[in-house]
Amino acid sequence: MTLLFPLRQPEDPRERDRLLMERALREARDAFDRDEVPVGALVVRGNQLLGRSGNRVEELCDATAHAEMLALNQAFATAEAKRLEGAEVFCTLEPCLQCAGALLHARVARVVFAASDPKFGGVVSLASLFDLPGINHRIQWQGGLLAESAAELMRAFFRQRR
Repeated sequence: MTLLFPLRQPEDPRERDRLLMERALREARDAFDRDEVPVGALVVRGNQLLGRSGNRVEELCDATAHAEMLALNQAFATAEAKRLEGAEVFCTLEPCLQCAGALLHARVARVVFAASDPKFGGVVSLASLFDLPGINHRIQWQGGLLAESAAELMRAFFRQRR
């Protein structure tokens, strides 16, 4: 699978982050349209998109088919590597414990997420896996970018399911 293609690079890094999170939100909206919990994720390195996905838990009957995991798998295939040094992950929801662990193993450099996840968040809400003492890799992270847009999409999804 070859996803490798250049992304537009604005000069302002904050604008770049916003544009990438908007793209992750599109993946989340696609998940919503497939009746999946609306989470989207991108894996980028420099100006190259290596992987992207929305949740596919229902479609694949796989509790581990989270957007971050699927985007990581695409990125490994695209980069033809088992590690993604220098890569960044943009996700619409704080990575859960499973995904945070996978991001550590993948050796990504940075994670940017939109909304926090108080029930399963593995970065800051429920646990702080990226900050555990003794781990051999550190991930820079930032939360809250376009958080309200992501949270509203989640609220709409769960309102519809009630």
